[in-house]
Amino acid sequence: MGIQRIESALYSVADLDECMRFFDDFGLDRTARDDTEVVFETLTGQTLRLTTAADPALPAPPERTPTIREVVWGVDTAAELAELVAAVAVDRAVRETGAGPDTVYHFADETGFGVGLTLARPRAQAPDPRAANVFGTVHRWNDALHSVGRVRPLRMCHVALNIPKAGREEAVAFYVDRLRFRPTDIVTPMGVFMQAEGDDDQHNFLLCHRPDRAGINHIAYEVPGFDDVIEGGNHMIERGWQEARRLGRHTVGSNVFRFLHAPCGGRVEYAADMDRVDDRYETRVHEETPPHHIWVLRTNRDSADPAPA
Repeated sequence: MGIQRIESALYSVADLDECMRFFDDFGLDRTARDDTEVVFETLTGQTLRLTTAADPALPAPPERTPTIREVVWGVDTAAELAELVAAVAVDRAVRETGAGPDTVYHFADETGFGVGLTLARPRAQAPDPRAANVFGTVHRWNDALHSVGRVRPLRMCHVALNIPKAGREEAVAFYVDRLRFRPTDIVTPMGVFMQAEGDDDQHNFLLCHRPDRAGINHIAYEVPGFDDVIEGGNHMIERGWQEARRLGRHTVGSNVFRFLHAPCGGRVEYAADMDRVDDRYETRVHEETPPHHIWVLRTNRDSADPAPA
């Protein structure tokens, strides 16, 4: 089934200590640190690498600020991996690092982002989402709820990259034709949402041409539920980090979200309850951009002139 998931993401950063503090607070597990690099993991074993070291083997950074340098995708079998690498190598250089099952094949996409392919190494997780009660359908008896505590992201569930408007069709075609992503929602004025061949999330990847420049938009991290999204965002605000969007629920994908500005570049998202789709889901084409969200948190509680009670 080809690409299963995001396996790792690499950022070039300016302040390693600040980035380390951010992702410690965000809830990832820190697994390594030296003078130039820090490595984090999700609960399912994906890696986030943050580095201040220059790597001349990587494509040039897409923007001058701290930013993403490479996304490595995990593939299910060695045969599928070889097939995808061969499709990529038709017209561009492919560089190998590592050996055996740890081999990573590195190349650049049409925009110049670093991309990698390797064997997927998922770590099994069995999250236990909170049971919900509603009149007529009760799932929780005699069991009061408490804080979820430290929020722990399960996985990186999707990455969104900004690309220039010029060449956007070719940028999307590379991922569809070579890496076998499937467009799920094409938003003509904005970008294309795509699903990896071996996953069932409504999208794992977004190429967004609306900003008309190359760079990181965001990476989304799935958490078990609505409470984790809210409590995780609250914790980050309490730790001094800046929220980028109010709590809401997306239109495309339907997931509950909370975004934070990240010192590594772009934003990160706590996400929960995304649509799952299979082959019966037909690609939707939107000639006009649908609303960003079904709902977003609004309040007038702290306004200077509150409405009368």
